[in-house]
Amino acid sequence: MTTNFRQSALHPAGADAAIIHNLSWLLIIGASVILLGMMVLLALALRRKKTGAPLRPLRWLVGGGVLLPLVVLTALLAWSTLRSAHLTRPSSQHAIKIAVTAKMWWWEVRYTDPASGTDIVLANEIRLPAGQRVYLGLSSDDVIHSFWVPALAGKVDMLPGRLHGMTVRADQPGIYRGQCAEYCGEQHARMALHVVVQTPDEFAAWLSAQSRPAATPAGALALRGRDAFIARRCVACHAVRGVADEGALGPDLTHIGSRLYLGAGTLRNSRGAMAGWIADPHASKPGVRMPAAGDLDGPTLAAITAYLEQLQ
Repeated sequence: MTTNFRQSALHPAGADAAIIHNLSWLLIIGASVILLGMMVLLALALRRKKTGAPLRPLRWLVGGGVLLPLVVLTALLAWSTLRSAHLTRPSSQHAIKIAVTAKMWWWEVRYTDPASGTDIVLANEIRLPAGQRVYLGLSSDDVIHSFWVPALAGKVDMLPGRLHGMTVRADQPGIYRGQCAEYCGEQHARMALHVVVQTPDEFAAWLSAQSRPAATPAGALALRGRDAFIARRCVACHAVRGVADEGALGPDLTHIGSRLYLGAGTLRNSRGAMAGWIADPHASKPGVRMPAAGDLDGPTLAAITAYLEQLQ
């Protein structure tokens, strides 16, 4: 898999992003040409003023102020309308449908298990099969957010109480970074997500693995960590399928060990980052709604970390 983590509209990896990329460059180049032309005309006008040659202002007002904008803007309107008509129209008729719910400050992602029809829930990471159109149902649980993965498509606002649709198609495998594009509070800047594009076979295997409940921990340390995870009531906020299903306030942790990042793109997922996040998430993401575990002793912290690390 190609790993690039690009969050750039200048490196399109999808059909919609390519159209937006072309439109952007047309506007940039056109504006630069117009600016250069204005500077040339300004230089000529200053030169004529020094030589005393007539400026004929009416001719320039009609030509530069009326005719030129009329021709340029009409051509731009016609071209952009024709080009943007090819932007993918949202359609829920595609085989793969993913529900993405924005929360302060993370993303809940839901797939449907093709075998059982039940929900597969994860957080802050979307996986797609390359070359296939996928429907995203976008909503918000609290305030206005905005879904934006610039390498794949344009921005779509996510409003509380409303469902907005978006169809995306990623052309090539890779990892693409997205971001909430609407200011939503203290940790808006750290509300990221990653779109992992895989081959269709890899995606099918991943989805099948995600549909399974959490595996039984291997080793005494991880078993102790699972017991501590339950005893300390982490399950009041976090669900782990097969262990505790009631937690819904925070991200589902059933397969957290397989995710790339912690805290919605804040920390790269590793044993040390996991332990630090459990002990004090506010050190990395001030204002996050997860409380710090200041009273957690070192051995128990290591055990819970080992348990979560095994949830692949």
